[in-house]
Amino acid sequence: MSHVISVAPALPGPPWPQEQITGAIAPLLAPDATGRALLEKVHRNSGVTTRHLALEPADYADLGDFGATSTLFRTLGTDLAERAAREALEAAGIAADEVDHVLFTSVTGVSAPSVDALLVGRLGLRSDVRRLPSFGLGCVAGAAGLARVHDYLVGHPGDVALLVCLELCSLTVQRDDRSRANMVASGLFGDGAAAAVVVGDAHPAVTRTGRGPEVVASRSRLYPGTEDVLGWDVGAAGFRIVLSPRLPALVEEGLAADADALLAAHGLKTGDVTTWVVHAGGPRIIDAVQTALGLPDEAVRTSRASLAAVGNLSSASVLDVLRRTMDGPEPEPGSPGMVFAFGPGVSAELVLLRWPGTR
Repeated sequence: MSHVISVAPALPGPPWPQEQITGAIAPLLAPDATGRALLEKVHRNSGVTTRHLALEPADYADLGDFGATSTLFRTLGTDLAERAAREALEAAGIAADEVDHVLFTSVTGVSAPSVDALLVGRLGLRSDVRRLPSFGLGCVAGAAGLARVHDYLVGHPGDVALLVCLELCSLTVQRDDRSRANMVASGLFGDGAAAAVVVGDAHPAVTRTGRGPEVVASRSRLYPGTEDVLGWDVGAAGFRIVLSPRLPALVEEGLAADADALLAAHGLKTGDVTTWVVHAGGPRIIDAVQTALGLPDEAVRTSRASLAAVGNLSSASVLDVLRRTMDGPEPEPGSPGMVFAFGPGVSAELVLLRWPGTR
């Protein structure tokens, strides 16, 4: 067993109204009247009210090439990741030099040294801290990150793990791409980071903390033949979005069997789950989860609130939903919860939680 002690999102700048963002980028993505009408419709239907961006909306006209955006990712992103990690450690009451393992993930930028290496000196982590940077998991990485640090802590029950998710999605906008997929992405994704402090069963923080959930188990799924449904087409201009309208149907068709399998392994059924932490991937993704599992609107209300307030934060999204869940009404002690996220592959990660209380 492992225990989520704290989760801290970090968002850049002020929240920008969706309409203002649309107005700023429309000349770049849809310069003609027909294209602009479609862009505005897509943005209105995104479920997003406000988003945080790495830059001011007007600055995206002069964003620069892949090299320029990579520099921005490293400089702005490292600052944001540092803020999320500091806030998570402070909330957990754990010093940076107590961290034994760092898992860093992003799919919107690359650097070498990776951002987790840059955080070692900034945060005051030990020079012998174990680091695992990850690229390519995409939106699924927040849930997969929880699962992988859990795997580590099962074998190191006295250790502290720090999960850091960083996504500057706006830096990937393709100004020469008139596709509907690019329009959808330009209205859906926001920028942000999130960090989680997770400890093993034998760590002293388990007995002194409040109501963070326990991680019980996880299940990974890769749907065959879906490589062209979600991901990046990486070229000279950077990351060009691959986003097929098939994605919600894949979630709706495949999720229930995976959820049932994970729950059954622990003597549970869907009806036993009291808390659902669903990646805010977009209105159609949330709808697909609801349909697949037969969930009421209340079960995904927090995910829709996250989507409306900050957009889809890719890997950081599910941690933002988890933080909002932890800030809300306390679930029944001992009750199960479930985390879902989806990413390129198409892949899914399911994490079974249990809220503190009677085991």
